[in-house]
This record gives sequence, C-alpha cells and structure tokens, in this order.
Amino acid sequence: MTTEEAIRLAKRVADVAGCSRADAERYIAGGWVSVDGAVAEDPATRVTPEQKVELLPGATPVEPDPVTILMHKPAGIEIEAALASITAENQVLEHGRGKPFLRRHLFKTTAATPLETMASGLIVFSQDFRVIRKLVDDASRNESEYVVEVDGQIADNGMAKLGRMFKASWQSEQRLRIAGKNIQRGQIERLCGDVGLRVTALRRLRIGRISMGPMPAGGWRFLRDTDQF
Repeated sequence: MTTEEAIRLAKRVADVAGCSRADAERYIAGGWVSVDGAVAEDPATRVTPEQKVELLPGATPVEPDPVTILMHKPAGIEIEAALASITAENQVLEHGRGKPFLRRHLFKTTAATPLETMASGLIVFSQDFRVIRKLVDDASRNESEYVVEVDGQIADNGMAKLGRMFKASWQSEQRLRIAGKNIQRGQIERLCGDVGLRVTALRRLRIGRISMGPMPAGGWRFLRDTDQF
C-alpha cells in the first residue's frame, strides 16, 4: 500500500455513488459515509483501494440542518467544558435510536441558556438562529423552573420578598421550587441571600415547555421536531 494509491474520500464517494464531487462532500458532511464500518466526516481523508467505503441507508446529498442540543449539565462544570464533553458515548437515545452525533454539531454552537458553574440541570446549545432568538430575545416570555437547596433561617417576610420576583414554594425544609421568566445567572443565589438563605445547590428542571426529564447528569439529546419551548 503506497501513499500514491490513496485518494481523497470525496473522490472515492463520487465514484461509489456516481455523483458530483460537491454532492460527495455533502454526503460526507451529513454523516452518511462509512469507511471500514466507521462514519467518516472529513472529505479530505485519504483512503486506499482496500478500504471499504459505503453510503449509509437513507443517504441524501443535502447540507445538514443546524441542530439544537439539550444537556443535563453537571454541577461544577463551566459552559465551555460542558459543550466539549458532548460525545456520541453520552448521547441519550430513545429506544436505542436517534440521529448520529457528528463533530460538526459542536461547530458555531451558542449556549442559549447559560447556567452558573455551580449549578446543574437543563442547558441548551444551538446552531439554529431561530432557537437562539426564541431563547435569548424572548427570554422575558420563557419561564424556567429550578429546584434550590438551601440552608439558614429565612426572614419572616422572606417568601413574600421572593414571591415578588418568582413563583416560590417550599418542597421540603431545605428545598425550594422557584419558577420565573428571564432569570439571570446569580439572581436566585443573590435574592435567597437577601432573605437569609444560603444556596447549597441549584438545578434547572425546565425551560419553557421543555423539561429535562430523567436525563442523567452529563447526558444530552437532540431537540426533536416535535419539541417546542
């Protein structure tokens, strides 16, 4: 096997599929091409005649749609580290099936719903400007829900003060449920502190109509076509 025998994957796909080089690159970008059984994403990859290059079932030569990722961010992880931790291995599939993860799904991706580093829970990463606009520009219309673990003694009028900013209720002696619109990072911790409570843990359960559900910490899934914030 020599270097001269190897050719660009895009050229090989064009030969295999009987299509143009441009369409071959679209097949590759869409994750529709496998080399020796593994999905290949780089059109410049060089392959030899002995390697098996195939189009996967359902392959179409169209530019992939932008994706939106819903993740259960673990506590103590910064936003950038959370994005970098997304892989095929921690994808949460429904009934064992789902859109395959590609490295390009992390390119030009915006954290549309940031969380504090100490907080855990639902976070949204998106390449889709429509989703970003909905979550960022319309933040004042989208309600988020949190579970807040606290310690300390709340002031006599503490719940009334919290109620001016959020929907707040006790779930147990040390757990609050808080829901509100356009909640900013640090706001819950600051306002709880104003009424004598120290936040020990913060977890976001819901953004708009999208709930995190039973997704494990560190797990993620793609936003479905049927999902609506």
